[in-house]
Amino acid sequence: MNSVVVLIIGFIVFFIGYRFYAKYVDTKIMKADPKKATPAKMYMDGVEFMPTSKNILFGYQFKSIAGAAPIIGPIIAIQWGWLPALIWILAGTFFIGWVQDYSSAMIAMRKDGASLGGLSHKLISPRARIILLSFIYFYLLLIAGAFGNVVVSTAIGLKAAPMAWLFLTIGGILAGQMIYRWKKDIILTTVVTVVIALIGIWLGTLAPSNKIIGDSLANSRVVWAIAAFVFCYFAAVLPIWRFALPINYVASYIVFLGLFFGIIGIFILHPDFTLPAYTGFSIKIGPLWPIMFVTIACGAISGWHSLVSTSGTARQLEFETDARPVGGGVMFVEMMLAIFALVIVGTLYVSSTEYGAAIAKGPGAIFAGGVSKFLGALGLPADMGRSYGSVMMIVLAVTIMQLVIRFMRIATSELLSDVSPVFRNVHIGTIIASILGMILVLTGWWQYLWVLFGGANQLMASLALMLVTAYLMSEGKPTAYAFYPMIFMFVTTVAALLYTSYNLLLKVFTGAVKGEALVGNTLMGFVGFFLVIAALILGWEGLKAFGRYKALRAQAVPAKA
Repeated sequence: MNSVVVLIIGFIVFFIGYRFYAKYVDTKIMKADPKKATPAKMYMDGVEFMPTSKNILFGYQFKSIAGAAPIIGPIIAIQWGWLPALIWILAGTFFIGWVQDYSSAMIAMRKDGASLGGLSHKLISPRARIILLSFIYFYLLLIAGAFGNVVVSTAIGLKAAPMAWLFLTIGGILAGQMIYRWKKDIILTTVVTVVIALIGIWLGTLAPSNKIIGDSLANSRVVWAIAAFVFCYFAAVLPIWRFALPINYVASYIVFLGLFFGIIGIFILHPDFTLPAYTGFSIKIGPLWPIMFVTIACGAISGWHSLVSTSGTARQLEFETDARPVGGGVMFVEMMLAIFALVIVGTLYVSSTEYGAAIAKGPGAIFAGGVSKFLGALGLPADMGRSYGSVMMIVLAVTIMQLVIRFMRIATSELLSDVSPVFRNVHIGTIIASILGMILVLTGWWQYLWVLFGGANQLMASLALMLVTAYLMSEGKPTAYAFYPMIFMFVTTVAALLYTSYNLLLKVFTGAVKGEALVGNTLMGFVGFFLVIAALILGWEGLKAFGRYKALRAQAVPAKA
């Protein structure tokens, strides 16, 4: 199939899903009301709650949910063939992805900006809150370690990246100052700050980090790990408008521009897919169901998005009617990013053998090569194109990482503030999260847990949809649009975790692995079963809550004689 046809199909799904399905849910089921006061207005504190224009929030939301995963997932999942991956990206976004993102933001707004922990306490049970918060903290720690490794590895592998990172930070801080303190025009602010970020990419190619600080420091994992977590520290403790929000807003344009011009490059070159459309149900990394459905998470459906929508976006939405473009619309844009990554890997290699050799070097190199190829169609030099693609990777990773530490700080407060008031201190929670994340990055132990991340991520999505369903039942609203996606994601995720954990422990008990791999496989296997148990307990709590809401509804509307 030709790549242009795939893009056109993606645009059609985008248009129908956002214009009709999302609008129907927004106006007929959720009934968004622009006159209702949102938590951002009611509790404005300039730290967590801050009314923000949907134009700014659109960029923030995109960069907050779109990490490296919508690129890495499709590049790995094409091993089953590009057709199953494409179908899941399109169907997952249309029926599940935007539903979770938009609905999570809406119910959090309707519940005074509550986090997922608070929502689970209100809608399910106190026990569900403790279990869910514990799961969320572990889940966030996985992301901190994994994305921290992406940042560190990219900073070492691409010496131009640190300069781009520095100028992005400068541009983002300036954007916050211009918008919220100097009250400058948003267009002027965007142009100035994005140009600063682009200058950083260019300067990085002229002044790589090894020429500035020397080879020893430029190749040190400790140096870049410290830099990454110091960056995240400021994102976690400073008011949202001062650091995290504007940096993610400026960063979104780096990704938007790469995606936009990359798609134009695809239309110019219009290459055909050269890798197989379908290779088989069972491959080396597992069966198509359930493993592919957790391999491609972001870009189809991702539990991370529900954390962003509740703990971040819902506290900044100026009007309820902004939730559809920000929550729903952004998810469809991320779908196009995933399709872009799929087109890159599907058309870049002439055979599965060539792809296999390339994937062994990492998905990041594949993506950078594809960006270089399609931007080259517009006249950009190959070296600059590869640099831009690599910088996109570090931007995608570090801007997610800063929110992870911020959310871990919030989770620490919710979990442990009853134990000691000291845990309410923003600095204490942030330092604890940063130290734990840095340990995972520097020791390499995140690798043994990362294999479970896909399952944990999709499990988070099913639990978020469970909360949405509980809210809809409590309000007497139709539940089908959230309930059936929840069932599919829950069953699929539990199956994936059981499959992965069983195979890991099987290698341990049969003596197939030794040394460090023995310890790592054992750890992963038992953690996977722990996640399944936690999921089943939360599922049971959810079912009991559904039963209560159904009984209350029956009492409120007695059957006709």
